Amino acid sequence: MKPAEYRAEMENELGAILHYWMDRAPDPVNGGFIGRIDGDDQPHSEAQKGQVLNSRILWTFSAAWRHTDQRIYRAVADLAYEYLTDHFLDKEHGGAFWSLDAMGTPLDTRKQIYGQAFTLYGLSEYYLATGERAALDQAIALWELIEKHSFHPRRFGYYEAFARDWSRLDDPRLSEKDQGDPRTMNTHLHVLEAYANLYRACNDPRLRDRIRELLLMFERYIVDPSGHLGLFFDEEWVPRSTLVSFGHDIEAAWLLHEAARVIADRDWIEKTGQLALRLAAAAAEGVDADGGIWYERKEGRLVRQKHWWPQAEAMVGFLQAWQLSDDPVWWQRSVESWKFVKQYIRAASGEWFWGVDGDHSPMPGQDKAGFWKCPYHNGRACMEIMRRLSPI
Repeated sequence: MKPAEYRAEMENELGAILHYWMDRAPDPVNGGFIGRIDGDDQPHSEAQKGQVLNSRILWTFSAAWRHTDQRIYRAVADLAYEYLTDHFLDKEHGGAFWSLDAMGTPLDTRKQIYGQAFTLYGLSEYYLATGERAALDQAIALWELIEKHSFHPRRFGYYEAFARDWSRLDDPRLSEKDQGDPRTMNTHLHVLEAYANLYRACNDPRLRDRIRELLLMFERYIVDPSGHLGLFFDEEWVPRSTLVSFGHDIEAAWLLHEAARVIADRDWIEKTGQLALRLAAAAAEGVDADGGIWYERKEGRLVRQKHWWPQAEAMVGFLQAWQLSDDPVWWQRSVESWKFVKQYIRAASGEWFWGVDGDHSPMPGQDKAGFWKCPYHNGRACMEIMRRLSPI
């Protein structure tokens, strides 16, 4: 596959994904977006509405409008922004709620820093797309709340979860599958991602300094000697898990380098370029002969599932490794990831399946859209590859 062909296929795929969400996700009865669309494309209007879903829709459609200049995407971006502002933002204590019921009433009022980061990410992208100053002010307010309540200057990192009034919670887990440790890679990665996007919008030198510190956390504590990411840590950054997440390895590979590029720090651009290749090599341990990337390695054994989002991140991360090294093996891995998606992950309706089992059959009982299933990973992969392969 030639770069121009790859880029053209990404442009078509982005349109298919976004049209699925434009047509099916808006909630015509209760407002905002339907909280769940199952694997058979059936909407469940009674489902709760998640902060992460709404924020990722806001980011995706704002970014699509900004990067493609197609105004058809603005209506969904506007809807996501208005619903977030009216229902998710906590007018009393600041921050955003974790979930609402189907009618838009706060359901889980916890302040998960992972969720605050995605809300910040979406708001900053909406500002970049529209110039709406209120969105930037809301993003900056979220940044200041995260720094005030979550960052620990002596222990060098971010605490995970808080109650509505910003008192710290005893159970910080993001989901039932997570460990209850006070530091996680996942939250720090997405705080970094959000801060880098906010820096694009406001160029605040304090934010640039914090991005440098986050990159140092990854270099010093989170990327382990094997090249994989540690996932869970105690307060002193001692690892608490041997679980390997191939998707996070390759996602971090390009997000770390992109953050260094955003702040235009030459030293960190060089360091994260090296880290990116180490992380890509580690992630490649999870690539199967069919081009797909396995989900995880747990206690030394592969979890024999291939979820949608690691395939999307592999497409971008391996492409970046090719751009950094000029080694054709990385180009081929990126293209093979996309070929795997076309053959096994992409559904006829336009959105991707949650994933497939080891025999390539779709994983049963999983959603096309929902609390965790959003157009962010695959939509972003399309836009990122389009950007990286654009003729100069």
